[in-house]
This record gives sequence, structure tokens and C-alpha cells, in this order.
Amino acid sequence: MELQKKKLFNEDGDRDWGKRRMIGGNTTNLIELNNVKYDWATKMYRNMMNNFWIPEEIPLSQDAKDYKNLSLSERNSYDKIISFLIFLDSLQTANLPNVNEYITAPEVNLCLTVHTFQEAVHSQSYSYILDSVCQADVRDQIYNLWREDKNLLKRNRFITDLYENFIANPSSQNLIKTIMANYILEGIYFYSGFSFFYALGRQGKMLGTVSEIKYIQRDELTHLALFQGIFREVRKENPELFTPVLVEELRQMMRTAVEHEIEWGQYITNNQIPGITNEIIDQYIKFLSNERLKKLNLEILFPEVVEHPMKWVESFSNMNGMKTDFFEQKVTNYSKSSNLNWGDL
Repeated sequence: MELQKKKLFNEDGDRDWGKRRMIGGNTTNLIELNNVKYDWATKMYRNMMNNFWIPEEIPLSQDAKDYKNLSLSERNSYDKIISFLIFLDSLQTANLPNVNEYITAPEVNLCLTVHTFQEAVHSQSYSYILDSVCQADVRDQIYNLWREDKNLLKRNRFITDLYENFIANPSSQNLIKTIMANYILEGIYFYSGFSFFYALGRQGKMLGTVSEIKYIQRDELTHLALFQGIFREVRKENPELFTPVLVEELRQMMRTAVEHEIEWGQYITNNQIPGITNEIIDQYIKFLSNERLKKLNLEILFPEVVEHPMKWVESFSNMNGMKTDFFEQKVTNYSKSSNLNWGDL
């Protein structure tokens, strides 16, 4: 199948929703939501819109005090993780429109547009955090950490290279790899970092940052489900593209990502953060990998890992588990539908 970018306006496009396809469809490129094919996408769009939040509504004055009192290990971990998250969300903001140009379902186009906006909000949140908790010289060092830290640069390059391969050669197979790369980024690459912040939160430290991370993770769960849905539909409509060779390549992409995330998580925490050991990180990321592959109906990589090693992370990150945020300033459940289980898509 030859992959072609959508026309800005296709006057010969087909309005019949029954003929709509995730990729390779003959779309007019007009947004029509009265007749849709992918009903799950319209529901997700509404939920994503309801998840709107503003980073500056969360007070961080106590975090500025806490930051000064973090141990050297905690502060180093905090700085490196923020630096990596800045990269991830900046990359997503820039690259998602490249994917959207080849998706030929308007209801999914809208989801990807909101996804892009939310990644920009996440970038805004990191800027707000850095402005609030540390001095300008430290903030600049955090933005530039990838220039000095080879481990961070290595992390940044893996996903970037996959995205750039698709931009240089937008084939159907490279699009599928890019969809998988997005799924990996949203479902694996954030999680050791998130668990670090929750570990601080369990100790009563950096609670404003933890609130920001909880909002970010809520968004990321819908992003993960979005690319899960896109992957499933592309596979259903184009089974001939999913050769055994490609499927194995996708699994090995996940394996490489798991290795990188474990190496990174162990590097930034180094057995110095209460509740997070090198062994726990290893088991946690492998467990997540298995869960992510199951959702795509792909064979798992680590059948020996069956138990969630950090169940406290799930309860700690649950936004509906608390009526208000840590500072009792505002309701954290901004959305009436924030607890939808997109994992069961």
C-alpha cells in the first residue's frame, strides 16, 4: 500500500462514513462528526476536552522550599527527569502533526489535534515548575542537561530517530513503526520518572510537582489509548502490512525501549530513593511492557513477570482517590469523566 499525505481539501473525497479508513482513505478532509466510523474516537475526543487544566492553578511555593532541602540524589534525579520530560513533550508537540497528515478519519484527526495541544500544556507545566522551584541558572542547566549527560542524549535519540525515519521516508511500514513509537513513548517512557515523583510525594515532598504530574499522567493515559486504537484499526484494515517480520520488529522496538527505560530509571535513582530499588524498576517496566503489548494483541516479552511490583503507584496517581489537591486549593477532578478506563478500549 502506497502511503499518501492528505490533500488540504479533496473535492473528490467520499463522505460515506462506511468507506472511511484510518490511513489511505479518500477523505474530503472536512471535519464531519455527525456521521463517524470510529465511535471510540469521538468519545475520547470529548473526554480529552473535559480534561482541560491550567498548570499555574497549582501552587508551587512550598515546592521551592522543598527543592532546597532535597538530598543531592533526590535533586539530581528531579533535575534529570524534568529535563527528559521536557524533551518528550516538546518532541510530541512537534511530531504529532506529521502523523496527523496521514490519518484519514476526521474524528481521529481531532483527537490528535487535542493531543498536540495537551503536550504543549505539559511543556508549559515544566516551564512553570522550573520558574517556581529553582534559580534561573539551575533552570538553564536543566534545559541543557542533554548536552552534558550521554545517558540523557541516548534516550532522546532513540525515539527521535524513529520519527525522523518516517519523515524522511513516509511509507506505510514506517508509519506503523511511528505509531508504535508513540505508543511506547506514552506507555513506557514516562513511567519511571512518574514513579520517582510519587515516591517523593509519599514522603510529603514536592507535592505541587506531584499534582502537576498527576494531571499530566491523566492526559498521557488518553494518549496511550488513542494510539492503541489507531494501531488496532490500521491492523484490522490493513492486515497484509503486518507481516511476521514487521510484527517482530515492533516487539523488538518495545524490548529496546524497556532496556533503555530500565537503564535510565536505575541511573537516575541509583537505589537512593525510598521505595524505588533497581530491582523494582526492572520488574515495573517489564510488567508495563507486558500490559502494553497485550492491549495490541502482541506476544509479551517477559512472561516471567506477572505481578505489579509498585501497586502503590497506581493508587497514588489516581486523581479520583482524593477530593482535593495536596494544598486544598481546588478540586483535582476537573473533568466529570476523568476516570474513564481507556485501557479497556
